[in-house]
Amino acid sequence: MNLTLSNLKPAKGSTKRRKRVGRGGKRGTYSGKGLKGQKARSGVSGLKALGFKQTLQRTPKLRGFKSLKAKMAIVNLSDLDKLFKDGDKIAPKDLIKAGLIESAKSGVKVLGFGQLSKKLEVTVNAFSNSAKEAIEKAGGKAEIIVK
Repeated sequence: MNLTLSNLKPAKGSTKRRKRVGRGGKRGTYSGKGLKGQKARSGVSGLKALGFKQTLQRTPKLRGFKSLKAKMAIVNLSDLDKLFKDGDKIAPKDLIKAGLIESAKSGVKVLGFGQLSKKLEVTVNAFSNSAKEAIEKAGGKAEIIVK
């Protein structure tokens, strides 16, 4: 006999017959419906979602707010000091090549964490005040890309 989709059957003993509640017969007086109450009556509906409601009750409430606005990629002064030479011109492309950021789609911001000892010309979308001061103090330029 060829095995096709039309004659597939589960392995013997692997399936169990569904309990047919409230049909009389084997299970005696209440036929698996317990005693009185809404669930014991015929035509009970709207209780199928009960399990779902309980799951909702068990899940913890999420607090706070998640912004859908894309965040700028962040670079610190200490990273620039480590990876670039004195007098380098730095643009978002160079930061991607250096592996400091993955993408510059939502912009790049330089933050003032760390020390800068080299003269660099940095052209990105935004600077923190401390970063801008540190770059200019080291003799470099901090230019903003205008979109």
